[in-house]
Amino acid sequence: MPKWVAPGRVNIIGEHTDYNDGFVLPIALPLVVECVAEVRRDGLVRVASRQRPGQVVLVEPGDLGAERDRLPPWARYPLGVVSEFVRHGYPVDGVDLELDGAVPIGAGLSSSAALSCAVAVALRDLFAPSVTDRELIDIARAAENDYVGVPTGVLDQSASILCRAGHALFLDVRDFRSAASRGGGYEQIPFDLNRFGLELLVIDTGQPHELVDGGYATRRAECVAAAIELGVSALRDVDSIVALDRIADPVLRQRARHVVTENARVLTVAKKLRAGVDPREIGPILTAAHASLRDDFAVSTPALDTAVAAALHTGAHGARMVGGGFGGSVIALTDRDDTATVAEAVRNRFAQSGFDAPRTFVVLPGAGAHRID
Repeated sequence: MPKWVAPGRVNIIGEHTDYNDGFVLPIALPLVVECVAEVRRDGLVRVASRQRPGQVVLVEPGDLGAERDRLPPWARYPLGVVSEFVRHGYPVDGVDLELDGAVPIGAGLSSSAALSCAVAVALRDLFAPSVTDRELIDIARAAENDYVGVPTGVLDQSASILCRAGHALFLDVRDFRSAASRGGGYEQIPFDLNRFGLELLVIDTGQPHELVDGGYATRRAECVAAAIELGVSALRDVDSIVALDRIADPVLRQRARHVVTENARVLTVAKKLRAGVDPREIGPILTAAHASLRDDFAVSTPALDTAVAAALHTGAHGARMVGGGFGGSVIALTDRDDTATVAEAVRNRFAQSGFDAPRTFVVLPGAGAHRID
């Protein structure tokens, strides 16, 4: 049967900026979710996953709304995509979906977006070939927002669909949304670490985060409140931290400060990479981003902080937590010859601190979602 794959993602820089109409710079991971799909003739949708043995779901497309709360949480992601196709008027007459994922769940690497996008590209090819990448991103995001109940921005789905091997995806979220008919709002920037003898080490702390939980939604609401207090439509419109002095609530001021400074960091890193500089120059910017996420946005954890500190102490050029926070992963920019030493130092520091051993692996910028024949 035909197979489709969609990657997880890791942000080089730009956390919690997408839902503030800001800037992000992700790469696609070589780790993917696979979706083997085939049209059924009985009008039913069947979903199964190798990660959930024995939990096969069989449902009629027209019943997806009524059945939502009775479905296992994992199945709401693929079935939410089916529901969105139906809602958009694309006939899904029946389909078998067999899923298998290599993106670590809860690691801040967008396993859920990879799952949704793998199903989305499969359904497009089987039932609605006229759907554009832009529409596909909207369908996958709406499935997570409206069907699953996760208030994500557009970053994860855009990265999973649009990323290109060997490149970072610079996404101006506001322009991307407003330029839907013109094809603008994003840029592929070469990101060749091999050329400079560098690697990007991912450190999965093993402490999963759950975006359905309240922390992510709370941060998003705080950003909205800060923007309202400043009289702007989104924190993207604030270009100086001096303006943040008008925010009375110190917590809201901190949240806004992270977003404003993070947007500036994304623009700086993108400019450097466009110019072809040695990526070691972006290392201190990555580390500054972690401090901002830890101190101003308050989404880091002791395990994430420990991983960053150990990596930097052992010679990493920069390190920071990635993803929504409250658990998940860290990235460290390392010299190729030092990567194993950094990984071992992190494992030793985790053992000394009483944390479970982390999973570590090296990533290169991968390709976006596509069919494998």
